[in-house]
Amino acid sequence: MIIDTHAHLDYPDFAADFEEVLARAQTAGVERIVTIGTSLESSRKAVALAEKYPNIFAVIGVHPTSAEEVEPEVIASLRELAKNSRVVGIGETGLDYHRLPGLDTSRPVSVHLFTDPRFLGHDIEDAEYKGKQAALFRAQLDLAAELGLNVVIHQRDAWDDTLAILKNYTGRLRGVFHCFGNNLEQAQEVIGLGHMVSFTGIVTFKNAPIVHEVATRVGAEHFMVETDCPYLAPVPFRGKRCEPAHTRLVAEKIAALRGTTLDEIAAQTTKNAHAFFRFDRR
Repeated sequence: MIIDTHAHLDYPDFAADFEEVLARAQTAGVERIVTIGTSLESSRKAVALAEKYPNIFAVIGVHPTSAEEVEPEVIASLRELAKNSRVVGIGETGLDYHRLPGLDTSRPVSVHLFTDPRFLGHDIEDAEYKGKQAALFRAQLDLAAELGLNVVIHQRDAWDDTLAILKNYTGRLRGVFHCFGNNLEQAQEVIGLGHMVSFTGIVTFKNAPIVHEVATRVGAEHFMVETDCPYLAPVPFRGKRCEPAHTRLVAEKIAALRGTTLDEIAAQTTKNAHAFFRFDRR
């Protein structure tokens, strides 16, 4: 068995051929899929899919880039959703500073950046945006700790702040840093705190030596495999729609990097996913 631990099956990319997507996953040996919420509505759809299909489980949460649009009652709504036995985690949650609002790259930037009136006050605007993300992140971590669930973490260009917040929850919950693209030292840092990392189709890219090194050297009990579909399709499907069946290609590449077999990687990552998500917890 192979488990795709991070998919977005509620996305419209799969609406036209959903049953065929599931059938291809089964043929590829991907027998279980965790579909991840990115908003309250997305989380509701994830739960609905998990209720309908026995091989799908749901993780519910709000993505950090939606922090400015969340409703005041979002945590209460997530708490209610989490009563469903098909919910196996909280997320994806975390911090994302890749596109800060104060320096909107869609606007032409003056060479006199800090005197251009369009950008005056951008530090304040960015600080407010980061603060909203942090508050949402902490609220979801609090909910996960309250419910005894682990968390799926999204981190982009916000490493130090993510770790600073997460360290306050050491021993209360575990997280998986999905789509891990940081270096080996950083991987060891999160593993040292009791967390995990997860690899996507990026591991099959020739121009991803940092990910190759981490996938080769990290302890076998500390990582899982995923697609993040419909994004990040592995070679030879790079640039096309990704789907859960491609988890097999991710596992095959990791096996090749580590000098072992697909069966060994499949067995270990499946064991890791069961321990992390506790699919039979209820």
